[in-house]
Amino acid sequence: MAVDATLLPNSGSPPALKGLCYVLDTNVLLHDANALHAFAENNVILTVDVLEELDRFKRGNDERARNARRVARMLDSLRDGRSLSQGVRLAGGGSLFVLIDSFVSRLPDGMDRSVPDNRILATALALRERGHDVVFLSKDINARCKADALGIRAEDLRDQNVNVDELYSGWSEQEVDDGLIESFYAGETVTLPGEFRPNQGLLLKSSSRPKKAARGIWRADTQRVEPLRYGDSHPWGLSARNLQQQFALELLLRQDIQLVTMLGQAGTGKTLLALAVGLQLVAEEKLFRRIMVSRPIMPLGKDIGYLPGSKEEKLENWMEPILDNLQYLVDPKLEQSSDKVDYLFDTGILEMEAVTYIRGRSLPKLFIIIDEAQNLTPHEIKTVVSRAGEGAKVVLTGDAYQIDNPYLDASSNGLTYVVERFKAQSIYGHITLAKSERSQLASLAAALL
Repeated sequence: MAVDATLLPNSGSPPALKGLCYVLDTNVLLHDANALHAFAENNVILTVDVLEELDRFKRGNDERARNARRVARMLDSLRDGRSLSQGVRLAGGGSLFVLIDSFVSRLPDGMDRSVPDNRILATALALRERGHDVVFLSKDINARCKADALGIRAEDLRDQNVNVDELYSGWSEQEVDDGLIESFYAGETVTLPGEFRPNQGLLLKSSSRPKKAARGIWRADTQRVEPLRYGDSHPWGLSARNLQQQFALELLLRQDIQLVTMLGQAGTGKTLLALAVGLQLVAEEKLFRRIMVSRPIMPLGKDIGYLPGSKEEKLENWMEPILDNLQYLVDPKLEQSSDKVDYLFDTGILEMEAVTYIRGRSLPKLFIIIDEAQNLTPHEIKTVVSRAGEGAKVVLTGDAYQIDNPYLDASSNGLTYVVERFKAQSIYGHITLAKSERSQLASLAAALL
């Protein structure tokens, strides 16, 4: 893209560009290193503040540090003898510009000019004053609000966002003839009009006798609905307490379903069901080598800082919710539960691992449970699921409305992203659990607070 040399940086004015200008906040690139290529035939604008923030984040082993290093390598490869300040073409279309001038004089007096976000917004203001159609892109809600107050169009990165209000629930009700219900009771598979997802749970209700119903699962290989095989099973002594839990057991116990997601508020039984099935399939039926349980290291509220001890001792503090569920499963009366839980670890039936350390591993024939998966980004979820080796099964659980990651929400987290992207795959099953079964108090808290 040709740019008037008199308008390049160091002249005090932003470059004259053609087309839409996306001014990126640093957190967009830390969230998704490939975001540079997501804007088709438009202009991507980075300021020197973004480069300096990327430099500060690049040290470390977490996902943000890896993305910061990856973006730095991308920018270096894009130079290739060309000037980033004059614009370089991107593989996905459009051009990238790195602006080094300061445009803070455009900011109102009330805005702190030492804040990097405000200086990035100043660049967006300068481009808008030049007559460009400008979009400020940020994962930071406050930064987007400030942009809006300045009259700048502000958006979140939407290429991985999901409409959570229309998210696939994993099951539905269907009204059918009474004769079809009878056939179903006899163990026959049936066909139904309409479109269904692979492994979708179906509650078939008689049109003439509403209280007469049957439960089934739609199978993509036969294009038919078949009765549940495992809905009334009792893995490790645990019984389903509602319809959605029956569908969940069906998905968890079927060997041909390799990836299962379970969404639901606190107390709906997501983690308990996953652990019970894992213990059944590993300790009793020997279908998997062991259970591996992991969850993101994401504190609720203010973090208490570094924890002493070995990796296992550090993880124990983060895995207390898992241990609570295990204690209930191995000893519902909680009389000798600690010793029994220790036995599961000592014999190698169960292993705990931090999500951070899963990268690079190959995990064949494991029953893998990732709890609180809503705190993972889409890229982190991809990293975790792609570790599954031959014969492995992955279970992702979480609550899309209980997110502790400051740059994720119900529509942009990795768990809902998986539901949206996998819903048409025959090796995948999903269920949204709606009813809390923990206690009356927990149910009221989830509904009222």
